[in-house]
Amino acid sequence: MSAAQPRNGGNLLVEVLKSLGIDVAFGVVSVHNLPLVDALAHRLRWVPTRTEAAAVNAADGYARVRRTPGCAVTSTGTGAANAAGALVEALTAGSPVLHVTGQIPSEHLGAGRGVIHETRDQLGMLRSCSVWAATVGPDAADDFARAAGRLAQHPRGPVSLEWPIDLQYGEPAPSHNGAEAAATKPNSANIEGAPEPDEATLDRVAELIAAAERPLVWAGGGAIDCSGPIDELLRCTGAGLFTSNAGRGVVPETDDRVIGNFAASATGAELLAHADLLISVGTHFRSNETRSYRLAVPPAHIQIDIDPAAIGRVYLAEVGIVGDACTVIASLVDRLAGRPGACQPQWRGSITAAREQCRAQLRRDIGPYASICDIMANVLGDRSPRVRDITIPNSSWGNRLLPVIDSSTNVVPRGGGIGQAVGMSIGAAVARADEPTMVVVGDGGLVSQLGELATLAQEDLSVTIVAFDDGGYGVLRNTQDRHLGRRSGVDLFTPDLAAAAAAFDFGYFDVSTPEEFASAFETTTAAGCPQMIRVDCEALGPMPVPFVPPVEMPPTTPT
Repeated sequence: MSAAQPRNGGNLLVEVLKSLGIDVAFGVVSVHNLPLVDALAHRLRWVPTRTEAAAVNAADGYARVRRTPGCAVTSTGTGAANAAGALVEALTAGSPVLHVTGQIPSEHLGAGRGVIHETRDQLGMLRSCSVWAATVGPDAADDFARAAGRLAQHPRGPVSLEWPIDLQYGEPAPSHNGAEAAATKPNSANIEGAPEPDEATLDRVAELIAAAERPLVWAGGGAIDCSGPIDELLRCTGAGLFTSNAGRGVVPETDDRVIGNFAASATGAELLAHADLLISVGTHFRSNETRSYRLAVPPAHIQIDIDPAAIGRVYLAEVGIVGDACTVIASLVDRLAGRPGACQPQWRGSITAAREQCRAQLRRDIGPYASICDIMANVLGDRSPRVRDITIPNSSWGNRLLPVIDSSTNVVPRGGGIGQAVGMSIGAAVARADEPTMVVVGDGGLVSQLGELATLAQEDLSVTIVAFDDGGYGVLRNTQDRHLGRRSGVDLFTPDLAAAAAAFDFGYFDVSTPEEFASAFETTTAAGCPQMIRVDCEALGPMPVPFVPPVEMPPTTPT
């Protein structure tokens, strides 16, 4: 570092990111983060997104695919507020994101003088959508050591730091906590600080599992780093595996033991009704995956979760174990090793039959889209990120039928918010540059993210956007058609996507049949640069069973 470039806050941020294994940051430059962006752009990789929300979405996508934390840098005030929705998504998903936002000069904090970019209680806002947030003070190195340590040892959501601009320009004081606090890299296989499971409880649970004749496992997002232990648990018990959407890929979905994200289907519910034991691992049992909590599960329920509050929150647990999923399951497998299980031989056949029936029924329900799904599955490699926005093709079949082999490829807004997938694809493609990234998006969701096409073009990322164009918000349109009998706010003007693709120098294909899609998809995923495919949903034809989201609505008579 030259004498003309003294050490400042930007250098500290670079050092912290390197200690966490992060090699890129996403964000929007501002007068309130100039030292940070300058250091990031010259010492790491800086990806300039067009919105703060997309910066956090990109850092989130990067974190999910790469299995290290991601970093987003935003401006203060309105800029930080623009990032809030994407922080909520990262919080919902438990995605480890370091969000660093600027702040006005420290001497003016809380004075309400109308300093440019000032907002009231920015820290309160950040705390509401992060697992932890703080204001960087004169001991900046200590603040970052604490943030990095939290990300490394408790990677279950975003942490946010607001940093007054005057302190960014100053030379950070040495950390009193020691450099090792920031240098501890995350270990996703075993979260440090998780309670050790009680030996007597583990013994009791092993006895219950060994006695089960028809066991099932339900794995959620808290289980995705435990592929080996869960595979062993299935092997030694004869259990079948349900997953939440977040838990997909913990065991490859091509495995005959995996029913998948079908628990709420008619066949899935029937299999659950016949089971005599359920072992749930790191799942929230979300409303849309449990028929608004009316899905019946076996009374014999063993629940494993790192969050004590999760035990029994949705379904009563006969036994709850608080701890790291990998550690707990490995301990149970050790206890079950060599013991004859009671699983009925015909139960394995029931699991395979349920798996096949769920998929066959869904294929009938979606009609021509089954062929689109098959083409995607055949062309994409097992490690290719499958990024999906909230749209009918995703909600009806992308979340269930499109096979996920590697859990790190399953990138979808888990909070259900539309218009985040293109931003997520930026981070996913940066994290896994050796594979093509696919984005499934509707025309409504794509329009809200058009600015990020410029980011994809500028970074020349290998991303294929598959835009299903049905002229509006299809999910809500179907909901209104079924429940209200009339439409409002769902039929939208769609811009000329061919012209939009040309404006950003994307390759472009317009398709209306599965055969056209196959040719286009093979070409675009092999191109190595940004591409777009518009699927004309009207020409392709309707789904035999229109998709309506599983949300409860009271009887309504339009006025």
